[in-house]
Amino acid sequence: MKNKLIAPSILSADFGNLQKDIEMINKSPADWFHVDVMDGRFVPNISFGFPVMKTIKQYATKFIDVHLMIVEPEKYVKDFVKEGADLISIHYEACTHLHRNIHQIKDLGVKAGVVLNPSTPVSVLEDTIMDIDLVLLMSVNPGFGGQKFIEHTYKKIHQTKALIQQYETNTLIQVDGGVNQHNAALLFKSGADVLVAGNAIFSSPNPTATIEMLKK
Repeated sequence: MKNKLIAPSILSADFGNLQKDIEMINKSPADWFHVDVMDGRFVPNISFGFPVMKTIKQYATKFIDVHLMIVEPEKYVKDFVKEGADLISIHYEACTHLHRNIHQIKDLGVKAGVVLNPSTPVSVLEDTIMDIDLVLLMSVNPGFGGQKFIEHTYKKIHQTKALIQQYETNTLIQVDGGVNQHNAALLFKSGADVLVAGNAIFSSPNPTATIEMLKK
């Protein structure tokens, strides 16, 4: 699976015509659907839940990557798997029992990721890097789309890559926040495997062409 993967964020899609945007992604060179779930507690915003997941599952033909920006994710992961999640990422900062939460996800037969906020050091993953399929580095503070990319992210990508190599795992590195055609190439060159892009794709006059540009 290690490759230059693009995961359009459904959070930036047109919810008045969600099926159309899902089918655009299906037909595009994009690799994954990225689904941002916010609870208004862990982050100050509220996005969507299972009704939208049902719609995505109904029409999506590609890998569904669910990013839970919620407290107590252990209460909901089973339902997100039921509604089509192929990978579920949970925040280090939201989990008191991270190891248990990771294995709960994996025991449900899907891939597990751990998310780090911009101020959380990569070193906190040393005890769990061998158990996870993906590290999601937030390159903005979670909760809202359209924020400016945090330049320190490049350093964190290098640190995460070093940790993965140290423990000889196949963990993917994903970056989410402020990703666009101006920084995608350098993010991939720095060691990222998966880039999440929302506004850069859905505010474009030609979303498919923007996805192609990000992949190249």
